Amino acid sequence: MTSAPATDPAPPQIFPPTLREVMLRPRWIALLAFSLVVAGVLAWLGQWQLGRAVDTSPPEPGMTEVVRPLADVVEPGDYLPEPLVGQRVEVTGTWVASDFIVVSSRYNDDVEGYWVTGQLRVAGAEERTSVAVATGWTPSLDQANAAAAELERQVETDPTAVVEVTGRLISDEGPSVPPSGADPYTLTRMSPAMLLGRWHDITDVSVYRQYIASQTAIGPLVDISSPAPDERSRVNWLNIFYAAEWAVFAGFALYLWYRLARDAWEKEVEDLEDEQSEALAAGPPVSRE
Repeated sequence: MTSAPATDPAPPQIFPPTLREVMLRPRWIALLAFSLVVAGVLAWLGQWQLGRAVDTSPPEPGMTEVVRPLADVVEPGDYLPEPLVGQRVEVTGTWVASDFIVVSSRYNDDVEGYWVTGQLRVAGAEERTSVAVATGWTPSLDQANAAAAELERQVETDPTAVVEVTGRLISDEGPSVPPSGADPYTLTRMSPAMLLGRWHDITDVSVYRQYIASQTAIGPLVDISSPAPDERSRVNWLNIFYAAEWAVFAGFALYLWYRLARDAWEKEVEDLEDEQSEALAAGPPVSRE
């Protein structure tokens, strides 16, 4: 009686790791710690942005309507803080006769026209200082040119006459390009920086970045319509949007860690399943006796 030939045992079954087991490996724990640090930094940035979204000490209503000395509001060359845009200011000085310049595309109560602007040399400043002033409005270019010439004649008659100007302090509107076919010296925006390029006697002169829109017309012009600026909201919605973005980024840092760990786990499970399938397909080795 012969015994049946021995058969090789079936390949042992391999159980893949769980997602939790993969996440608890040192590599993924270290990556989680790094992700938490990144998320914490992003959350702090969101908190900082949110703190800037609400103005806890807004300017008092009507503050811009209180007339203040120009020197108390801003220094020459400095930018104007947002709460002070449109602030009513007063300043004394003397006109520079040759620097009355016309600026077009100026609206008075929705009517398009022109401003006549001038260089006012500030009185009492420690160094030579000038500020651009919009002296008044007119609907006609011819009237604007005539008014500029009239103001120049008046100043030439008494160049040392000290004048007092009261008006709104407004930020530079930026440079502009003259319309096609127009005089290359045409100005369509009120920009002290551009006016400075055409002013005379500006050696060693400090200049304000802002300009003053005179509340009372100077010379044969019409008063400039310059209403009080709208009261600012205490909530800056743009900053709130940025804070929400930082929160999303912080959450994404943690989600990225989870996604990478899950992808690694899924790949490991697939590789083990493929190895086991290949072993079963090959079958046990055939013994020869």
